[in-house]
Order: sequence, then C-alpha cells, then structure tokens
Amino acid sequence: ALSLKAQNSLKQGDKQFELFNYIKAIDLYEQAYKKQKSLHAAERLTTAYTLTKNYAQAESWAAIAADLPDSKPANVLAYAKALQQNSKYTEAKKNFVRYFGLQTGIDANQKQLWIASCDSAMRWMKYPERLDIINEKALNSEQSDWAAVNYNGAVVFTSDRGTGKIKTESTKPFLKFDGTVWPSKNLYGWTGNSYLKLYVKEAGKDSLSLFPLTSVSDYHVGATSFAADGNTVYFTLTRIPKKIKRLKNKPSTINVELYSSKKDSAGNWASPKAFAFNNVNEYSVSDPFITTDGARLYFTSNMPGGAGGSDIYYCEISNGTFSNPVNVKELNTPGNERSPVIAQNGDFYFSTDGRVGMGGLDIFLAKWKDNQNVEIQNLKYPLNSPQDDFGFSLDTNGNIVFFSSDRTDGLGQDDIYSLKTLANVSVKLIGKVLNATTKVPVANALVMLSKEDGGVLKVETDATGAYSFNLSPSSKYTLAGIKAGMLTDVQEINV
Repeated sequence: ALSLKAQNSLKQGDKQFELFNYIKAIDLYEQAYKKQKSLHAAERLTTAYTLTKNYAQAESWAAIAADLPDSKPANVLAYAKALQQNSKYTEAKKNFVRYFGLQTGIDANQKQLWIASCDSAMRWMKYPERLDIINEKALNSEQSDWAAVNYNGAVVFTSDRGTGKIKTESTKPFLKFDGTVWPSKNLYGWTGNSYLKLYVKEAGKDSLSLFPLTSVSDYHVGATSFAADGNTVYFTLTRIPKKIKRLKNKPSTINVELYSSKKDSAGNWASPKAFAFNNVNEYSVSDPFITTDGARLYFTSNMPGGAGGSDIYYCEISNGTFSNPVNVKELNTPGNERSPVIAQNGDFYFSTDGRVGMGGLDIFLAKWKDNQNVEIQNLKYPLNSPQDDFGFSLDTNGNIVFFSSDRTDGLGQDDIYSLKTLANVSVKLIGKVLNATTKVPVANALVMLSKEDGGVLKVETDATGAYSFNLSPSSKYTLAGIKAGMLTDVQEINV
C-alpha cells in the first residue's frame, strides 16, 4: 500500500496530468516516486516525458516501469519505443521482441513495421543521403520554432518563445481544462512556455515581429499556408468557444481549428473566418495547405471515420464554398499523418509515424503513377531523424526549403532547418585479380560487383588481371572474383 504522502502526490499529479499540465505533473509524480516506488508514477512519468519530448528521461522511466514486479506488456512496448527515439535500435529491437513474447494478438503487420523500422534506420544512418542539414539559427530559440514558410520575401513561422520561464521539450496546439480552472493566458501548462504565435523574419533584418494577424484568441495561433497571390492565409487557431461540451467529472478538451483571413487593399488582414468543418468539442483540424491553383485545401484531422490517429483530408473549393472533406486513403495509416504539402508537379510530401521509419514522425514523398496507384518513399537520414520531422515548405521547383524537427542537436525544442544537396562524388575502384598462392595476375577472370540494393555489375580482367568500377558514395558492395578451376574469393567494400 502507498503511504499517505505518496498517495497525495499521485492524486495531485493525476489531476495535473488530466489537465495536460505535464510540467507540474512530472514534478508531482517524481515526488510521489521518491516517497514510495509505484508503477503508476513510473508509467505516467514515461508518458509525460514522452509528450514533452524529453526522450532521455522518457527512456529512463520506461526502463523502470518495464522492470517493476507488477509491470505490464505495454510498458515494455513503451520502453522499446523510447529506445528507438534515442537511436538505440539494437536494444529497441530486443525489447520489441520481448513485447511480442508477453502480449498476444499483435497484428503481424505491426510487428513487421516495428522491426523493419529499426533495421532500416540503422542502414540509413550507416549510409546517409548526401544532404547537408542546416540549423536556421536566425529563426530558432531555446523554445519551439517550426512550420516556416516564405512569404513576400520574408519568413513566417510558429513559435512559443516569449514570457515562458520553464524550459521544456514540447509543443502541442490544443488546450484542456476542467471548467473551473481557466487556462493561463501567459503560460501553456503542457510545455511551461508561452502560447504559439506567428512571427515574421524580414530579409536583411535581425529582429523578429509578430505577424499582423487580427486574432480572437489569447491562446495558440499556429502553422500557416498562403494562397499563391499572398492575399489569403489559412492557419490554425485555438480559442475558448462560447459553448463548451461538458462531461460530468471529466475535463473539457478544446481542439485546434482552421481559420482563414483575407488581406484588404490597404494591406490589413481581416478578422479570421472559421473553416466550415471545424468542431472544437469533438476533433482537431490543423496543418492547412492550399494548392497553387487555390482549388483544394488539404489539412489533417482526427475526425471520426479516419484510418487511425490524425489523417490527411482535402476539400474542393468552388466559388468560396468547400466540398465535404475527402480522406486521402492512399496515404493514411493507423498512425498519425501530418504536414501535407504538394509541389506543382503533383509530388506529395507528408509526415507520418505509421510507416517504416526512424522513430516519431518521418517525412515521406508520394508520387502517383495513376489515379489509383501511388509510390511512397521514406526520405531517409539525415532529412529524417529518430525524433519528429514535420512542418515543411517547398520552393517553386518542388524542393524542400524548410522543415521542422525536435532532433537532439537543435538549439531548443522544435527547430527550423533547411537542407542543401551535396555534389555527387565519383569513386573509382581499381584492382587486380591474383592467384592466391602464386600471386600471378589472372587474366579473363569474371569480377562481379553486387550493390546492397540488388544491382550487379560484371567485368572481365585484362591481360594483367586488372579491372575497375565506378562506385556510388555512401554505399555497400560485395566483390567476387570468379575463374574456372579456381576457388571464388568474396570481399565486402564500404564506400
């Protein structure tokens, strides 16, 4: 049985946890665990540290929860996921397998996804794509900065910098309160930071300014998408509605909504107009993207009828009227999809944690072969990381300009990054086939070069036993020398 002091700390921790005040909840649960060890405190600390994106602490508490005498299989799964998000893929695989042995009825596809994700991540980190990832320090702070887009020569982005006093590891764009406690208008309980606002970084200026958007909210104003002419902006907004759905003895959740605003001839933004399919009491609508022709608005939502967590939807726009939302079923998974962005050539970028990836949200590219078939590829490391990668924007050529990530080497929590493709480097392999005993060159021997992706190149040695191949950088090869009457020699080559 728990001591009265431990019970009191747990009870207070649970109250703050249910209100999404994770910073306060963490302190109370740690007090409770210090007074007396309990599985409940360890489980809640694992969850709270994960949600505030302090992955090192999440792993520590997940390890404790998984090994307590009264633990459950779900805690082993949480530990495996925490290891995955800390790049410890070998240990993560072991604990996924450990979970498989403890829990019955796990979907076979889900098992394969977890194991394949660990294997793929290790391979991608060993042979990274030729990209230079650049932290945009002029935009980033010690808090959370994300979803940068170019607008009229400036950069508009989302940030919770400001009056916050507590450094934490997260941002989530919605609120929760119990009807008797009104949310603070200064600090967001989930993170301990200020609320999300839109900032502008003008070209050639060091200072930032708030985006001049008339808002009805003292709370979150989130990610934007501008129409091609720059005169309409779609964005997310969290507001306290006049009517709140109240459940007996349960807190009320205020969900994020989509809004739009138009700029008048004087350059002023009009009061925000609500999206037709918002439902503040029932589900969230976020991550807007308006196509270049203005004919479709894409967004993500956890509205009923989806494939899993948050799904990607779109509405057709005709004369200012929105069609019913259409679920993009080809892309959605039982996990969470975020950040839909489409290039003019139809290339569809999005983030998801529901496909083979490195951990958290990974960035994917979808290319439609026709109206029915789509090819979806993970954009791999170092664009993706073991943490969350999302909130990106494209240039007119369809290339990613900015993306957002909470990877561990950032300045703060979520950071804004850009990327640059590195020039291709030509690597030439020159060698000779020799008789292993006599060291005499072997002419007309067959040399086979097999690439890790399955491609095979073949060449015969010349009179001196010489051969050569052009190799791709950051690749793994198997080299085999074959000659009738001789034993075959095989070697591995890492470039």
